[in-house]
This record gives sequence, C-alpha cells and structure tokens, in this order.
Amino acid sequence: MLIQKKILIGIGGGIAAYKVCEVISTLFQQGAQVRVILTQGAQQFITPLTISTLSRHQAYTDQDFWQPVHTRPLHIELGEWGDLLVIAPLTANTLGKLSHGLADNLLTNTVLASLCPILLAPAMNTEMWEQQTVQQNWQQLQTNPRYHSIGPEAGLLACDRRGTGRMAEPEQIIPSIQSLLYTQGKRDLRGKSILISAGGTREHLDPVRFIGNPSSGKMGIAIAQAAYTRGATVTLVHAPISSELLSALPPVTRIPVVSAQEMHAYLLEAFPQHQWLIMSAAVGDVQPATYSHQKLSKKSLGDRLDLKPVPDILTDLASRKQPGQLLIGFAAQTGDIIQPALEKLQRKQLDVIVANPVDKVDAGFNSDRNQGIFLDSQGRKKTINLCTKLELAHQLLDFIS
Repeated sequence: MLIQKKILIGIGGGIAAYKVCEVISTLFQQGAQVRVILTQGAQQFITPLTISTLSRHQAYTDQDFWQPVHTRPLHIELGEWGDLLVIAPLTANTLGKLSHGLADNLLTNTVLASLCPILLAPAMNTEMWEQQTVQQNWQQLQTNPRYHSIGPEAGLLACDRRGTGRMAEPEQIIPSIQSLLYTQGKRDLRGKSILISAGGTREHLDPVRFIGNPSSGKMGIAIAQAAYTRGATVTLVHAPISSELLSALPPVTRIPVVSAQEMHAYLLEAFPQHQWLIMSAAVGDVQPATYSHQKLSKKSLGDRLDLKPVPDILTDLASRKQPGQLLIGFAAQTGDIIQPALEKLQRKQLDVIVANPVDKVDAGFNSDRNQGIFLDSQGRKKTINLCTKLELAHQLLDFIS
C-alpha cells in the first residue's frame, strides 16, 4: 500500500518527536518515498542527521526555507510533491497557526501550498490540551475535510502526569497513513454505524483449558481501522486479542468477550443500533457440555469430551435484521472455498460473504496478509489477490458500499 507513495512528515517541537523516527523508518522499509520537515523546536529533540539517515533523503529545516531561491520555492515544491502530509507531534503552537491559516515557517507554508490530505497526531501536556483556546483551535480544524487525526491518547506523559495528551503510537499512525493513501482522504462512510466482531472465541472446560482456534483478530482489527478512517462510527466486539494488536486501534468502542455465548448476547443487543455488522470473528462451533469451576485433574479428563453446540450468531441476527441493515460474514475454508461460502450466504441470509482460504501460504489465520473472494446475495463476485489485511478491509468496504 505504500510502494512509491510520496509522504511528507512535519515534526513539531515536542518530546514525542522521538516516536516519529520509527514511523519514518517503517515507511521507508515498506517502499514509500519520505521527505521530512523539522521545525525549529523539533531540532531541540531530534537532529536533521538522524532524520536524513532514516529517510535516505535530506531533512528540511527553516534554514533551507530562507535560502535564496534558484529554482522554485521549497515550500511550493514540497507542497506539490506529497500524496499525504503527516504532522507529528502536532504542538499547540502549530495547531494554532493551522486553525487560523497562518504561515511563518517552512512547515506551515508547505501546508498552505499543498492540497493533499493531512494527518495530525497531537501531543502536549494535559492542561495544555484541555485549554479552551486549544480545544477551539482543534474543533476548528475538524471542520476542514483536509484534516484527519489520530489521538491524542491518555497515559503517562513526559511531565509525569497521567492524562490525555500522549501522541499516538507508530502502530496506530502507520495504518492511518496507509488508509488515507488508499482513500485519498474521503470519508465515504460518515454517518454509518458499523458493528465488527473479531478474534477467536474460547469455550472453557475448566479455568485453564478451552476449545479454541488460531484466529489472531488481525482481520477484524484491520476492518475497524479502515472503517474508522473513512468516517464510520465503529464498535469492535472482540474475543481475546493480544494487547499489541489492540494498541494499534484508533479510538473505536471496544467490547471484550471470551465465549461464543458472550459474543452472541452482546451482538443481539447491539445489532439494532447499527447499520452494518461485519462478522469477521472465528466463532467456535461447539463447547464442553459441562464446565468445572475447579481445574480438572488429568486423570479425570478421561478419553472422551462431551460437547454441545454454541449459539448460531449469524442465523439469530439474520432473523432480527431490519430494512436497511446489512449482515456480512466470513467463511474460512480449505480446498474449495466458493461453494461452501455460497451455501453459508444463502443459509444464513447474509448480504455479503468473504470466502477466505485459510490453507494458503501467508494468508488466513494469524497472517498479516490475506486473500479471498467476495460474494453477495445479488450474485456479484470479486476476487481479491494476496494483499495486506488492511487493503483487503478497504476493498471489502468498497464492495459492501
């Protein structure tokens, strides 16, 4: 998604500037062309040498901006060059300038000389962030369709205060960059309320043993990231997922569950308030017939485990679907993936299904990439070749729309 994309990064004067080094390095490794502008304040925290080494290109400063012009002005060249501009960390000072259309350095002049989408990652002390004037400036920028944001997060700040103002982590910023490059900044899902399930449910036999599956939840996370970037209101209902993956999520509503029963109960309650449900979770088919509140000894397990079915979430949701609601499912298959998916689409009265080959190399469970075939109730079909799960998520949202 990043190969040969042209990404401008403006670094503001805040301690969070060190995090941007990982962003720059990751973008370069994934094939992007990166140009970086350092404000005067940013140079108090990180050097042009560090940035030029990571980006493999000269780092630009205000000193370059004020040099005699021998060709075209630098801010014009940079503004026309970029496919996307990222400002991280966004300081209160730069925020104020952007909200009032002011330009007194290379970064702010480049903003005004550009037309591409802009991703903002604010970072500052909590008291600064919560100042009325700062919040007014922030809300003013939110009305401009060019500006998109990630963060700030709550947590431990450099001032030893716990509160809102922490810059988003690189794991959150990178998917936002990828999504904005894919959508070119469009918010085509604004006004949509989307419910997404993710991860593999666990059916416990006792407190330490369970029947489960190898789903990591990466596909559901990617769909949530894509839908949020495109303006949707997102609720993610997830079975156990690693904290590392959850930390990459934008600020969507998260509902943690463990078993199919818990997921079933929440989705039935929440479905009427949402227009789309994308069921990417790998829900178990059976559960132990009995549960022991004490750990069972190995000897007491025996050689046979009595099982019973878990609730059929999609079938129950389909029976409650109202006009205007869409129900999207996944069919993880080996071998022939199309016929079982079509049968599931019809049997469970789905609008769209993703036939997902989990026996392919570097696709399916716990992989960063995926492939599949989209099928819908109107007979449409679209094959998606191997790509990142985030790109597949965006193509799925395109197909549903």
